[in-house]
Amino acid sequence: MTEPLRPELPIAVFDSGVGGLTVLHECLVSLPHEDFLYLGDTARFPYGERSARELRDFALELADILLAHGSKLLIVACNSATAAALPALREHLAGRVGVVAVVAPESRLAAQVTRNGRVGLLATPATVASGAYDRALAAVAPDATLESVPAPDLAPLIQAGHEVDERVVELVERLCAPLRAAEVDTVILGCTHYPLVRPMLQRALGRRVEIVSSGAAIAEEVERSLADGGLARPEGRRGGYRFLCSGDPEAFRALGTRFLQLPLGEVRHVGVAPVVDGIERPVAA
Repeated sequence: MTEPLRPELPIAVFDSGVGGLTVLHECLVSLPHEDFLYLGDTARFPYGERSARELRDFALELADILLAHGSKLLIVACNSATAAALPALREHLAGRVGVVAVVAPESRLAAQVTRNGRVGLLATPATVASGAYDRALAAVAPDATLESVPAPDLAPLIQAGHEVDERVVELVERLCAPLRAAEVDTVILGCTHYPLVRPMLQRALGRRVEIVSSGAAIAEEVERSLADGGLARPEGRRGGYRFLCSGDPEAFRALGTRFLQLPLGEVRHVGVAPVVDGIERPVAA
């Protein structure tokens, strides 16, 4: 049974891996008095080329795990999961907990900062194919155009945690070429892994191009949601943060420290339904 919502409960966050820690970092800076519980689905990473049905099933499962641990608000820090599953997730959690997700916040911010109405998007193939950013941008800036570039290899390269090498440089240059050709003046980073190579992306795009990512926009929306629901913790306290992952906890802790830029401490393992040949199988009891 889900706990009744109380200010003392943590804010839950989930992502396909460690990329969502870039969102968590912004929330920790903006809301240092709140507690957070983060779940990284590293056992099933990457999400970028999975089907919409798989992503929807994963999102519902992860949400239920986090609510079972006690949560007062859910942040979906994965762009692929948001694009595929947000309506189903909100329906599933209606009356239980509020949901804040990526996609819409970055689109609103991009609409505010673009000067020529030409917006670029770098995202996973699943996110691009969903059309979620096309719809979100059209809702706030009907006259803007969106140049979308699918990047199937960028998130896995970043998640691997290796030193930045020529492979990453060449990939970033190749991905940014169509955005430069389209003369965009604003680029949305449609994956929470991408801020880790933001300096490289900025160099490839040029200094006049504004880069929009989800962290700060999400933190603002979380603050508003908590205030509206009467669920904010009092300021002046120092909140804590805890971590769960579906893969190897030590690997998550080592790589996650780089993404979060703070010590992670203990990471607890949680079981999720495994995927075999693209089909989700129930976990044995």
